[in-house]
Amino acid sequence: MQFTIERDALLKPLQMVSGAIERRHTLPILSNVLIEAREDGQLILTGTDLEIELVAMSPIQQLFSPGRITVPAKKILDICRSLPDSSLLSVTVQGDNCVVSTGKSKFTLSTLSANDYPNLESWQGEVELQLPRNQLRHLLDDTAFSMANQDVRYYLNGLLFEVDNGTLRSVATDGHRLAMSSIELAATSGHQKQIIIPRKGVLEVMRLLIADDQLVTLSLGQNHIRLTDTQFSFSCKLIDGRFPDYRRVLPRNSTKLVTAHRDVLKDSCVRASILSNEKYRGVRFTLSSGELQIVANNPEHEQAEETIEVEYQGDTLEIGFNVGYLLDVLNTLSTDLVVLHLSDGNSSALIEGVGAKSGAMYVVMPMRL
Repeated sequence: MQFTIERDALLKPLQMVSGAIERRHTLPILSNVLIEAREDGQLILTGTDLEIELVAMSPIQQLFSPGRITVPAKKILDICRSLPDSSLLSVTVQGDNCVVSTGKSKFTLSTLSANDYPNLESWQGEVELQLPRNQLRHLLDDTAFSMANQDVRYYLNGLLFEVDNGTLRSVATDGHRLAMSSIELAATSGHQKQIIIPRKGVLEVMRLLIADDQLVTLSLGQNHIRLTDTQFSFSCKLIDGRFPDYRRVLPRNSTKLVTAHRDVLKDSCVRASILSNEKYRGVRFTLSSGELQIVANNPEHEQAEETIEVEYQGDTLEIGFNVGYLLDVLNTLSTDLVVLHLSDGNSSALIEGVGAKSGAMYVVMPMRL
């Protein structure tokens, strides 16, 4: 295998696939990137950790002979980063080594056979969807922060994707809060399917996905999902488990509505959180007619009090929340006004933006203070 390629044309796909590659792995070849120079002048780079697989494409400047080889991913990535922007790289396989050279610089890397490189087994998608990148990005941005991290309930360590006829919905929960967002698909169909994408896969897609109106293709299979973009292809094994019925978590028949300016509420929560308990981060909301008081205490007997104007008519209500969960929601919403649906001091709150286009809804469980 021998070819020349512009430095940026090699660096960009290397950065894309590097997220799937584990630096410390029991299988040495999983620390490598698979490089394939094809006769059509395309360079195909593949990275995998056996759970997710990323494939990126780039044009070759000049191809002398096609071939496939694997080289240490971090080393070749660091080499490309350290070279000048306008460098033209020559890549040549010589025996058991891969030589990368440009100008007066030359790097000889060890290789492992491409035939030993694992790939996700071939599978057929049961449901195929096309949607703009920005819509998919919004679904992930609206909900991903609520995923659990290393929870023993393994099915919570990921994101639920649900196709329900003409609606695509994303849902995430860690057992203390829940985030849900949905979009209407352009081509409505009778498909109904639920899958759970693991946390690492969700974060990788968010890292790679540009927020524009270019169409991407989602293929949902029995045990896998594939996202096909113009510059990369992402495949991932799904979490085999049953996601909780999120519909049962959504509060119904809330009797008390509180409307507040998002920035005012967010800033007040940020200030109050400074003196909250560092471990539990609890704040107390006290609602009265037209007013919300936010109080935080800590074991050092320090206290913060904030009072803001809100739209609320009803009986006095006290309820406690983890201020970190509230701030996650307020930072994610982009509307000027937010509305809190409350029932009593022991029931979950439903939070949504007033006039929000994305249809995002958030549930936060109360705390006992």
